[in-house]
Amino acid sequence: MTASEFSHSIKDMTSSLKPFAMKLTKDVEEANDLLQETMLKAFINREKFAEGTNLKAWLYTIMKNTFITNYQRLVRRNTFIDSTENLHYINSSANITHNLAFSAFMMADINKAIEHLDETYRMPFMMHFRGFKYHEIADKLQIPIGTVKNRIHIARKELKEKLSIYATNMN
Repeated sequence: MTASEFSHSIKDMTSSLKPFAMKLTKDVEEANDLLQETMLKAFINREKFAEGTNLKAWLYTIMKNTFITNYQRLVRRNTFIDSTENLHYINSSANITHNLAFSAFMMADINKAIEHLDETYRMPFMMHFRGFKYHEIADKLQIPIGTVKNRIHIARKELKEKLSIYATNMN
């Protein structure tokens, strides 16, 4: 594939990559920057693309990895190092004290809310929480995959309502 053909192919993918960039960055300008950086990396590394494979998946992977790299760079940049004799890290989470009673109450409430879910919603939700894929849950429970997704969605919605007090108190 020539550079011109490759350039045209990746340009056609920008409309499908833009929503993914927005999902990652949650900001229009940052999404545009991420999209531009992804396209640049793809073009520079076009010889690494195996013709006949999924270009869209390749571009999504580049975008995701670029986002992660940029995020890690930002986190490192925002960590200040105190150059005094003790060498304390100002942003170090090792020195943060959390109220463990609050988290114990929260976990008890979460477990109680899950226990109070109807069994038809709790089972698919817990299987998904434990890492099962939708199709595995559908096979195990012998229900259609759309039903699995719907039940997990309803369980999440109910839990969100029951645990809404924590959403307002966490900020």
